[in-house]
Amino acid sequence: MAATEGDVSALDLPVVELCERHVAGALDLSRAAGWNQTAADWLLMIRCGRAFGVAAPDGGLVATALALPYPPGFGWVSMVLVHAAWQRRGLGTLLLSRVVDELRERGLVPFLDATPAGRALYEPLGFRAVEPITRWRGAGHGGNGGSLPQVPEAAAIAELDRAAFGADRSAILADLLAREGALSLIDPGGRGFLLTRPGRAATQLGPVVASGECAALDLVAGALDGIAGPALIDVPDREDGLSDLLRERGFEPERPFTRMALGRDTAFGEQALVRAIAGPELG
Repeated sequence: MAATEGDVSALDLPVVELCERHVAGALDLSRAAGWNQTAADWLLMIRCGRAFGVAAPDGGLVATALALPYPPGFGWVSMVLVHAAWQRRGLGTLLLSRVVDELRERGLVPFLDATPAGRALYEPLGFRAVEPITRWRGAGHGGNGGSLPQVPEAAAIAELDRAAFGADRSAILADLLAREGALSLIDPGGRGFLLTRPGRAATQLGPVVASGECAALDLVAGALDGIAGPALIDVPDREDGLSDLLRERGFEPERPFTRMALGRDTAFGEQALVRAIAGPELG
């Protein structure tokens, strides 16, 4: 990864469209920032969306941003990331504009999950707050799947997920279900489901979709009984019961996010069904 290069102007560096051969460089960038994505995450996002990066003179990626379309209504702005040595030189704004334009040209409303610093950047651009989310960090202490059945295939949860999220993301769900070491649980009565995926440093729990709080709590408790080691889960602040369960299990709030949309302050799906999101990079 290149550091600053003397008189090189950041905005004169080439913007490239990312493909599978860029996964290693993108992973180096997110790892340097301490983010949790894996090579499998980057590959999924590049395949399902349109990703852009800025290459330094030595060929390494120093900035990325990605547009994930979720037609017919909206899309996700993801992985807006600039290497520390190249920050405050306009690269984040450049790539953010590129992916926002990509979504708007498709007739899709751009959504994103912003950190507090990011929110201050996005609000002047017309992004509005949809709802607050908190990332919780803790650990699972299990090693078995408990009593809840595994999700058999994406088709079994696609309809409920579509109602909750507001778009068909069955390709995303199928990829997550196929991950080695991933745990997936479904409520026996069909009231909800939970997916996990191994991350670089912690297991990510989510999405958690459920039509009732009891089903959501059972799913999360089952997952924490079935995974071992560090774990993250991103929970809307309205989910008091789930927040209480996480505290009881030794989880602590790590940082806030704000779900935001360009020119809109409501989600497309049934927000009440979403008990935990898939992650800021996936929505």
